[in-house]
Amino acid sequence: SLARKLGCAILTRTMERRHQIGLDSYDRFFPGQDTMPKGGFGSLIALPLQRGPTEKGNSVFLSRELDVYADQWLFLSSIKRMQIENLEAIVKEALRSGMIIGVRISLTDEEAQEDPWTLPPSKKKAEEPIKGPFPETVRIVRSNLAYIEKNGLAPAMLNRLVRLAAFQNPDFYKAQAMRLSTFGKPRIIGCAEDFPFHIGLPRGCLDGALELFKSYGIKSEIVDERFEGVPIDVVFNGELRPLQKEAGSKLLEDDIGILSAPTAFGKTVIGAWLIAERKVNSLVLVHRQQLMDQWRERLALFLGLPIEKLGQVGGGKK
Repeated sequence: SLARKLGCAILTRTMERRHQIGLDSYDRFFPGQDTMPKGGFGSLIALPLQRGPTEKGNSVFLSRELDVYADQWLFLSSIKRMQIENLEAIVKEALRSGMIIGVRISLTDEEAQEDPWTLPPSKKKAEEPIKGPFPETVRIVRSNLAYIEKNGLAPAMLNRLVRLAAFQNPDFYKAQAMRLSTFGKPRIIGCAEDFPFHIGLPRGCLDGALELFKSYGIKSEIVDERFEGVPIDVVFNGELRPLQKEAGSKLLEDDIGILSAPTAFGKTVIGAWLIAERKVNSLVLVHRQQLMDQWRERLALFLGLPIEKLGQVGGGKK
C-alpha cells in the first residue's frame, strides 16, 4: 500500500541518521496486510489515548521537544490528512531514488518499479550522495569478518555500510504476493554486525566497502588478522576437464569465492585441486556423514595421501 511505502521511506531516511535502528524495524509496520481476512479483524493495533497507558505517559502524542501535549484531542484535531496526490508524489520520488527499502531488489518485490527493464543489472539503484565531512583514513581489520572502525564516519556512511550486507528476503515477498502469512519471515535479511567501535561485515562485502570509501576519497588501511594456515606438501594426482580448469582458475584469483555447479560437475575434484595449488592445510565442512566419507576418499585419492592422515571431526570420530 502507499501508506506502507511511505512508512518504509521515512524509516530508511531515519536510518541515515541513526544506523543503530535495526533492519527488522521494517517488519514492525501495522497493518501487515492490505486486505482483511473474512471473519477476522486483521492485525490488531492498540489505539492511542487509552486511559491506563496515558496515565503512565505512554500512548500519547509528543512535541518535537518530547513534551506531552496538554490537550491530546485538540492536537489530534489539528492534524491535516495528506492528500492522495501528495502521497503518490512522495512515494513516486522515493521509488525513483531507491529510498523505499534501500537494498537490493527482490524479483517479487511489490515495491519495485513497474518497468523492471529500467533497473540496472545488479537491481541496485543509484545511491544518494552522503554528506561529509569524512576521515582521511579508515582502519579495517580482516578476520572472521571485515571489521570497519566507526571513528569519524557519519551515521549515513555507517548506515550505507550496514546496507551493503543486506538484501530483500524473496520468501517474504512471495508469501505477501500470495496473501499468505509473513509471520517469521523478515522483509530484510541483514548480515552486518554492530559492535561498540566497529561495523562487522561479511568478508565478501569488503570490496563493496572499499569501493564506497574510494568514491568519497577515503583511504583504507587494512590489517590482516586471518590465520594463514600451515604449509603442506601435496600434489594433485589427476587432470581437470576444461570447464573444471576454468572454474578452478577463477577461484584461485581471489582468496574467497563460491562455486555453484550442478551435480556431477566435479566440485570435490576441484576442491582437491585447489588444496594442492594453495598447499596449505584446509578445513572441509559438510552436513552429512556420507559426504564426509566421500570427501575423505576423494582427497586421499587425488592428493596421494593415506586416508588415515586426513583428520575427521564428527561421525563418532575425532
